[in-house]
Order: sequence, then structure tokens, then C-alpha cells
Amino acid sequence: QIQLVESGGGSVHTGGSLRLSCTVSVDIISSYCMAWFRRAPGKEREGVASIDSDGSTFYADSVKGRFTISKDNARHTLYLQMNDLKEEDTGIYTCAAEAGLCLPGSGRHLRPNFAYWGTGTQVTVSS
Repeated sequence: QIQLVESGGGSVHTGGSLRLSCTVSVDIISSYCMAWFRRAPGKEREGVASIDSDGSTFYADSVKGRFTISKDNARHTLYLQMNDLKEEDTGIYTCAAEAGLCLPGSGRHLRPNFAYWGTGTQVTVSS
């Protein structure tokens, strides 16, 4: 059974940093498309970043240059390093997994229709 568990959320001031982790119960990180999504209050879930099996990374325009997605295949763990946080980054961050390639050309890499999801971790950024 595939389970994803996030950790590392919290409250920070604008300009601060957080690192989120997502630990997966089985070894799929090395072969699946892995991604981070977020849902801000009153808004729909949006894709933040994704990483392919070969390590290629993709980002939403709103976080490029500030967020970095990475993974440790041996530890079955996905990460999201978030720097220079802004109030609009506030939301529930959830990791997700989908079999196969991320296929950025199709938009699949950041669409919220992945097969497996964690329960999320809250990130709150305040001035």
C-alpha cells in the first residue's frame, strides 16, 4: 500500500524559509513522477513543483527561483525547500505520486489528478 506522509510545515515570517519532507512507504520515488501541491484558503489546489524519475524538475511560475524540489531515492523521501517565503505561499502543502513520467509538455506534471496523495502539512507565512 502506497502511503505518503508530509512533515516540516509551520509558521514563518515573510522572507523566511521552510523545508518540507514527504516520506513514502514503498520504493516508488525512483520511478514515479513526484510532486508538491498546495491549497490556499478559498482557492483551488495548485501544482507547485514536480520531479521526474530522472531528476528533472519543473516549477510553477509563482515559485521559480524560490522553491527547490528534490528527492532521496534511498530514503524514499521527497523534499521541498522553500526560501524567500511570501504571504501568498500560505496554504496546505501536499505531496503526490503518479506512475510514469511527469510529461511537462502535456501539463500533467502540475495537474491535481495524481493517483496517490498525502494528508498535507500547513504552511503559514505572515508579515
